[in-house]
Amino acid sequence: MPLDPAPILRPSVRVLLIDNADQLLLFSAGERADGTLRWFTAGGGVHPGESHEQAALREIREETGLTDVTLGREVWRGRPWTTVRNGVTYEIEQRYFLARVTAFEIDTSGFEDFERATITGHRWWTVSELAATNDPLRPAGLPQLFAHLLSDGPPDEPIIVSG
Repeated sequence: MPLDPAPILRPSVRVLLIDNADQLLLFSAGERADGTLRWFTAGGGVHPGESHEQAALREIREETGLTDVTLGREVWRGRPWTTVRNGVTYEIEQRYFLARVTAFEIDTSGFEDFERATITGHRWWTVSELAATNDPLRPAGLPQLFAHLLSDGPPDEPIIVSG
């Protein structure tokens, strides 16, 4: 019996878009059997030849329509995890960057086909709303991580997170 091939490494970026009211933009996907949605930050895969920072700015533009963003430093780094898409196993390595923005209307017209097929919505969240939801949030522990980021500012070195 042949061995399964090693997972394909897929570096990716996530962006913590925080508006002037200290709200975090999250996207949703996949209503679950219990009626909950999975929520996550803007972002996606790093294209060949692209830096993580370039990928972050591209993803923001594609997913929100926002083009004038000053990207802050990397604040979190996700523990690698695997996923299977179309029969191919990928190992995902995520870097989370901070970006402070003025509140704006989200424009998802730049979504790629995969995003159109899987993303079901978006909204801005406060820390208290994140802490009160029963919906799964990514990364794990997002309410506490976000609260610490707001109160303490960006860490000197990226914090390791799950998911």
